Amino acid sequence: MLGINHLYLKLELVLLALIFFFDVLQDLGIARHLANFHMAMLKLFNCALIFNSCILLVLPIANADGDVMKFTDADFKERSKPYDVLLVKFYAPWCGHCKKLAPEFEKAATKLLQNDPPIHLAEVDCTEEKKICDEFSVSGFPTLKIFRKGELAQDYDGPRVAEGIVKYMRGQAGPSATEINTLKEFEKIFEADDVTICGFFEGDSKLKDSFLKVADTERDRFKFVWTSNKQILESNGYNDDIVAYQPKKFHNKFEPNGFKYDGNYDTDKIKEFLLHETNGLVGIRTSENRYQFDQLPMFVVYSKIDYELDPKGSSYWRNRVLMVAKDYRRKAYFAISNKDDFSFDLDEFGLANRKSTKPLVAARSNKGKFFMKEEFSVENLRKFVEDVVNNRLEPYMKSEEPPEEQGDVKVVVAKTFQEMVTDAEKDVLIEFYAPWCGHCKALAPKYDELGQKLSGEPGVVIAKMDATANDVPPPFQVQGFPTLYWVPKNRKDKPEPYSGGREVDDFIKYIAKHATEELKGYKRDGKPKKKEKEL
Repeated sequence: MLGINHLYLKLELVLLALIFFFDVLQDLGIARHLANFHMAMLKLFNCALIFNSCILLVLPIANADGDVMKFTDADFKERSKPYDVLLVKFYAPWCGHCKKLAPEFEKAATKLLQNDPPIHLAEVDCTEEKKICDEFSVSGFPTLKIFRKGELAQDYDGPRVAEGIVKYMRGQAGPSATEINTLKEFEKIFEADDVTICGFFEGDSKLKDSFLKVADTERDRFKFVWTSNKQILESNGYNDDIVAYQPKKFHNKFEPNGFKYDGNYDTDKIKEFLLHETNGLVGIRTSENRYQFDQLPMFVVYSKIDYELDPKGSSYWRNRVLMVAKDYRRKAYFAISNKDDFSFDLDEFGLANRKSTKPLVAARSNKGKFFMKEEFSVENLRKFVEDVVNNRLEPYMKSEEPPEEQGDVKVVVAKTFQEMVTDAEKDVLIEFYAPWCGHCKALAPKYDELGQKLSGEPGVVIAKMDATANDVPPPFQVQGFPTLYWVPKNRKDKPEPYSGGREVDDFIKYIAKHATEELKGYKRDGKPKKKEKEL
């Protein structure tokens, strides 16, 4: 957009220069006969001004500061409609992360306007434009979302630096699914490094429409192609179907090369298929795609998996797992991972110190976590799977040993969590912390003081647990440190995240208000009770 404005500005400057040039010639008496030309130039200049003004009226308005368009509640719907792909930033001026993103977003906008075709970026100030921010459920800042023809397509989950934004958005432009017209083109999909999702459509259909919609939202995760070529349809035996094809390097005798979607045209069901059915019977689990492996029970085999440096060795171990996985389709789920990339997993399952040249095996079910104690073999893996599926094993629990003595703040470990928190007939305030966390260290003296001040309260426990050394049980969720929960005496299954202040008085006011039974030393408003005088 600004590129067009710049073009007309240059045109105006050229016309002004020509007018000035002919003025000089006339003053010198050299070009009196060019007077008519001079008048023509003036008329042309005025036309250019009018035309440029019209262009500015019909084109979306950019910020005065740069190439990011600014949308409002009043114009968002109308102005977002013309764009095949549009990235919108929802922000608040006071937000520190927004301030950090702003120059990167501006640089990306300038660069993407030079793309062919241009890709546009816009922003909405949620402190001013509350209606549109509420409509799109903006709850934190900055929030970035991708729109197509005025409709929300997906949340943006890419990088937050200029080059990363540019690369990500270029991937969002253009068709999300490539049409294949020849058998030769079709055969090339097996040469890809990743799974290819292929749509076979004899004509227009609801499934085709849904396939293309899903391709729009999932294009950054999967490669999509489609065909209506009669020869390709007949040779593969499909006419209104979606198939996920494995790359040639994963082809083997234990599973088909492609997995057919057997649902209807519901886009959510297609996405579910892509998420869980496109990795074959044994998926290659990496740090980038680990979100696809959340089904239970899930068995992960950790080894030196590297299809670039050692494709033969990697296929060898995958095929060993396939010998078991083929008998458990949709009863259990399997993956292999490079153990060097998942040291955190190995630590979580108690396998970090295991010395073995053979693969290590861990599992997760709705009963808990497990690891295979025996050395890896197909027979041992099969028995381990049977034992986990049939609930014959005790779950593994990562836990410190409980302390011999307790202070005012009770130290909880995974082994004692049920006894001290879940089964305790008291209200519990528990802090999940990490020893290295700066915020936790800053909170520690205040938390100790809180424990001391409430040590005489029989109905309340102040507790803490090192969440890096102990498993945190459900339904507690710890995504940052410190995380605090209030666990009421009569609602142990519904712990409440604590989001109040972190001064001692803040804690006391909260506990005094929410305690199941009124505190002995504090009123419900958190003010100390007057001590009764001794007789």
